[in-house]
Amino acid sequence: MNIQQNISLKPFNTFGIDVSAAQFASFSDNIELEALLHYHSSEKKADKLLLLGGGSNILFTKNVSGLVLKNEIPGIEKIKEDDEYVYMKAGAGENWHHFVMHCLENNYAGVENLALIPGNVGASPMQNIGAYGVEIKDIFHELEAMHINDKTTVTFSKNDCAFGYRESVFKNKYKGQFIITSVTYRLRKQPVFNTSYGAIQQELENTGTKELSIQAIARAVMNIRSSKLPDPKQIGNAGSFFKNPEVKKNQFDELRLRFPGIVGYDVGNGHVKLAAGWLIEQCGWKGYRRGDAGCHAKQALVLVNYGKATGSEIFELSSKIIESVSSTFGVTLEREVNIE
Repeated sequence: MNIQQNISLKPFNTFGIDVSAAQFASFSDNIELEALLHYHSSEKKADKLLLLGGGSNILFTKNVSGLVLKNEIPGIEKIKEDDEYVYMKAGAGENWHHFVMHCLENNYAGVENLALIPGNVGASPMQNIGAYGVEIKDIFHELEAMHINDKTTVTFSKNDCAFGYRESVFKNKYKGQFIITSVTYRLRKQPVFNTSYGAIQQELENTGTKELSIQAIARAVMNIRSSKLPDPKQIGNAGSFFKNPEVKKNQFDELRLRFPGIVGYDVGNGHVKLAAGWLIEQCGWKGYRRGDAGCHAKQALVLVNYGKATGSEIFELSSKIIESVSSTFGVTLEREVNIE
């Protein structure tokens, strides 16, 4: 058990925010994790415990006074299969895109629309990550998580996770109570293609794709993401900073009378999901920059650190954007990124 003192977290968050952790340790299996949790509960009861995965969905606004644990549990394995599905188990510390590529290489379908999403496997069910018409809940089977206080490992089914839009039970009811150690996904042996969302179909046509495959869809998704989203290795960011808000159908109809170009998708139950990026862009924030904190020039949903911005400066910018959208459209944006 190697616990380091006063460690900079700049290499461990994709925003590249330079804050420090009073204590820092990584773990690569359940035994190491249990030992660290025992240490924390016996020695540091009053201090904060913060879990880090890929650091791609967090904005640090201050130093962390407690213990930061980095999940590095590896491993990808097929645990069972039937005529229709194959069940793939991955360690929570595995890179998400690496897992997607492994599935594509073996012709396991279902994750192709989720290619190139930053972060690790463990965050995928916590956030119910999604892109281009697919969410984790669509391919999820079960996960294992260690209870922070009891040090017991609990298995969660799909129903147990209570998935919602960028939501799960781990972000509300059980927030701060469990550490996800592995996730098992149910993938198809015979693909069911999903190309209707966003620009996938257009990108397939642009690249001259003649035969549809999960590999072709993944390439299209990666091309689209690369063209719109900045590489965190070059410009600090955490991908989409805001959730796409949902409004009632009658509110959407009223907005459409005032703003004919407004972008919305019917999600059922009398609700419409609005494109947050469009709302932000209409308020004039796209390409905005003050100091090293800014709103990306190609995708208004992405807030960026051009070099030496503080987390507080980026948070302040996000607050101004929320106020601006609310004032213009009467719609309240919600941050997708976790604030620490």
